[in-house]
Amino acid sequence: MSSNRSFYRYICCAVLVLAMTSSAFAGRDATSKPAKGPIDTPTISCAPGSTGASINVTVTAGASGAPAGFSVQWMLASEFDANGGVWPNDSLVDPNLSSFCKASFSGNASGYNYALVSGQGMTVTVGDTIYDTPGASSECANIPLKCGTEYVFRAFAHATSTQNRSAFSLTTRCSTIACDNGPGCTYTQGYWKTHGPIPVGNNTNTWPVTSLTIGTVSYTDLQLLSIYGTPAGGNGLISLTHQLIAAKLNVANGADDSAVAAAISAADALIGGLVVPPVGAGSLSNSATSALNATL
Repeated sequence: MSSNRSFYRYICCAVLVLAMTSSAFAGRDATSKPAKGPIDTPTISCAPGSTGASINVTVTAGASGAPAGFSVQWMLASEFDANGGVWPNDSLVDPNLSSFCKASFSGNASGYNYALVSGQGMTVTVGDTIYDTPGASSECANIPLKCGTEYVFRAFAHATSTQNRSAFSLTTRCSTIACDNGPGCTYTQGYWKTHGPIPVGNNTNTWPVTSLTIGTVSYTDLQLLSIYGTPAGGNGLISLTHQLIAAKLNVANGADDSAVAAAISAADALIGGLVVPPVGAGSLSNSATSALNATL
């Protein structure tokens, strides 16, 4: 009997010590890990430069900035309105809201920085575009928007190690420009990529040429298409060539080049005899090409 009492007394003491220790650690965790506050909510607005297949929007950081970058979400305004003005859960797929898309712009990527300081704005393109800069990604890249159509947009700032992600911005409505498929129109990279010598889906080949000179090197249309299919992966030569191909195809198609002629010449001079991957193995730094990329 005495040995049983001793055993039970030992067990009770052990449980009591364990409970006190757990409580102490819990209290320590509570004081050493204060609750994270959210980053201030950014705003989003329509920006100039939209096309019949893409829309430019500007995300502007709140007072705390967006040091880890931001995300943009969009969908057809008609679907948004039919859903009672309610956005879908961004982690679920709703077949009734088939136009819902999102893109992420990281502030922590090497080679390009989407980090925003307090009050800073950055313009990004959604829709028919190729994301060449490190940190920019979207499952909806290269999917053109509908011309002459209204879309809704919202944005949020990414979480950091010390702050939670922000709330969503207010919803903003922006539209693509009116439909016009005549000669002289300016088309995006995504359009030319899907309307090239190997058309995608029901598209046809609308390239006005079968070869182009990039720098001092001539490429066939199939070689140019292979370059379009090669992600930049931090190589500024590839990202600049993506822009340059689109610009030269637009000019060859009759578009006015007065605003970009100098940039086209400067890009050719910078590229020179470098052979663009995957045709060759040339490379340029992103810092050397970023200004021309933005202009083109």
